[in-house]
Amino acid sequence: MPKKLPTEINQKILDLFEERHDGVRLNALLMHLQGLISRRSLQRRLVDLEKNGIIKKVGVGKGTRYRLFVVQNETSVTPPPERFESTAEIYIPISPQGDEIRQIVRKPLTQRPPVGYRREFLEVYKPNETYYLPEPVRAHLLHIGTTPGAEKTAGTYARQILDRLLIDLSWASSRLEGNTYSLLETEHLIAYGQVANGKDQTETQMILNHKAAIEFLVNSADQVAFNRYTVLNLHAMLSDNLLPDQKSCGRLRNIPVGIGKSTFVPIAMPQLIDELFQRILVTAQEIRDPFEQAFFAMIHLPYLQPFEDVNKRVSRLAANIPLIRQNLCPVSFIDVPEQTYIDGTLGVYELNRVELLRDVFVWAYERSAQKYVVIRQSLGEPDPFRLHYREEIATAIEYAVKDRIVDLDGFSQKWTKAHIPVEDQQRFQTTLLSEFEQLHEGNIARYRIRPFEFIEWKTAK
Repeated sequence: MPKKLPTEINQKILDLFEERHDGVRLNALLMHLQGLISRRSLQRRLVDLEKNGIIKKVGVGKGTRYRLFVVQNETSVTPPPERFESTAEIYIPISPQGDEIRQIVRKPLTQRPPVGYRREFLEVYKPNETYYLPEPVRAHLLHIGTTPGAEKTAGTYARQILDRLLIDLSWASSRLEGNTYSLLETEHLIAYGQVANGKDQTETQMILNHKAAIEFLVNSADQVAFNRYTVLNLHAMLSDNLLPDQKSCGRLRNIPVGIGKSTFVPIAMPQLIDELFQRILVTAQEIRDPFEQAFFAMIHLPYLQPFEDVNKRVSRLAANIPLIRQNLCPVSFIDVPEQTYIDGTLGVYELNRVELLRDVFVWAYERSAQKYVVIRQSLGEPDPFRLHYREEIATAIEYAVKDRIVDLDGFSQKWTKAHIPVEDQQRFQTTLLSEFEQLHEGNIARYRIRPFEFIEWKTAK
C-alpha cells in the first residue's frame, strides 16, 4: 500500500496534475502551492509519490516535468461525448502491488489458469488479528471519516446527508454495473420520479432498487448488522424485478453461476454456500474496526457469490453498514473507475489478492469523505429537537401523505397528543406543521414516500 502523505498538500498537487496532462515543472508546483511547502520538502514529496507509483518524472535537467502515472486499459477507446466524465478515471493512483495484479488479470483468458473457490482464504482470516487494511491506512480513514456528533444515535450523520447520498450511491454503484444513467438523470429519477428518455427499464429499476436499499440501511441503522436478516433483505431490495425468477430475491442460490471474463468458478453446492455465507457474516460481525469490516464485506461476499446475481451491489451497500451505524462518512463509490474496480475484484477471484481492490476502496473513501464534509458543513448544525423526534416526524408525515389527509392542523393535533410526551407536544406540533409546509417532491424520500403517493396527496389537497 502506498505511503499516505498529508492529504491537503497531496490533493493540491494531484489537482494541478489533472489539469496539466503534459506535466508540471517544479517551479510551477511551488507557485501553485503558494508557500505551503518548501522546495526541498516538495522534492522529497515528489520522490515519495514517484516511488509509490502515483506520478512519474519525464525529461532531464531544466526540462524535467512531473505528471500522473496513467494506467490505461490496453483495449480502451475514446469514450463518447455523453460519458466524457469517465476520462478522469484513468488518473486514480494505484500501488505497485495493485498494478502487478492489474497486469495479471488483464492477460487473455487463455493465459490465466482456471481456479475455484478456496475456502482457506476465508478460514485463515482471524478477526482483529488479520487485517486487509494496515493500521496506518485504518487510522487515515478514521481521521478523514470522523464526523461531528459521532456519539449520537446510529445513522444520524447519514440521515443529515441522505438526499445527496441516495443520488450519489445509487448512481455510482449502478454505473459500476454498466448502467448508463447520468448523475443528473439519476437525481431527476430519485428526487422527482422522472424516468430518463431512451433508457432501458432495467436501468431505471436498478437505480430505484438502490434507493430503497439505502433508505433501508439508513432508516434502520440501529438494527442492521452483518446478519442474515440484513444481507438477505439488501439482496431482495437490490434485485427486485431484476432476476428471471423473482423467488430468488433475498434467497441464497441453489444453482451454479459463472463469472464473465474470468477464469474463476464459484462454488455450486447449496449447503456449502449456506455454511460459508454464515461464516462470512459471523466473521464480519466480530471485526471491531469499521473500515476493516467494510472492506472485508467487499472482498468475501462477491467472492462467495451467494446469490444468483447482484452480489457486488450487495457488497458495496453492505460495506456501508458499519460506517452508517457509527456515524462515519459513508462510501458512495462516486467517480470510481469501472475497469479498475473490475480488475480489483478479479484479483480477489483469481489470485486471492486484495491490494488493487484496497487501492480502489481507500481512494473511493477519500473521495467520499472530501465531498460529504463539504455538504455537511453547508447544512449547518441540526436542530436537536428535530433530531430527537426524527422518526416520529417521519412516521407522522408518511401516514398523513399515504392516507391522503388534508386537514393537517387537525391531524397534527391528534397525532401529537397520541404519541408525544405532554411537555413536548406544543413544540412538536409546530415542528410537524412546518415540515408539512416544506414537503416537496425533492425531499419526500426521507419520509419513505414514493412520487406517486406524493402526487395523489397533493391532488387531494
